Amino acid sequence: MVCLAGVLLGALTRTVQADPQPDAGMMRPVLDLVRYMSMLPSDRSPDFFASRGVCIVENFAPFVFCGPAAVSRWDAGFREHSHAETLRDLRASFGPAHDLSSHGDRVYFSLPTTWTGLSDGRHFVERGAWAFVLRRTAAGWKILGYGWGVYSYRETR
Repeated sequence: MVCLAGVLLGALTRTVQADPQPDAGMMRPVLDLVRYMSMLPSDRSPDFFASRGVCIVENFAPFVFCGPAAVSRWDAGFREHSHAETLRDLRASFGPAHDLSSHGDRVYFSLPTTWTGLSDGRHFVERGAWAFVLRRTAAGWKILGYGWGVYSYRETR
């Protein structure tokens, strides 16, 4: 009985412990991406992506952006998809990261993410999961790829 209690307590302790979290350096390109998407500056291109080998999976056509022009095609697609001229107060918040793992110069983690803002004058809340692969470079971590998946979307006037 004491042995069984010890096993159950050990299992409970493991389930309560939080997953390892990305450090500030790993989160920097993610937060830079959020700022970029929130402000959509027309005078600069995103510099938080890796210089080569980028692949992005999104919920707007053509859905997969890979290859040498991946970032510029993603940027144009996001501007069109989000109706950039009517998008206001875009903000993202994150839950604790899951499944942080690394290998060599790469790290992977997924972030529960909630986007809020105004689109065409309507408030929206979009919840999803954002899975990232980052590459460590001399200039710091850069986004090598990400995949975005929506699991809930709600609009109100």
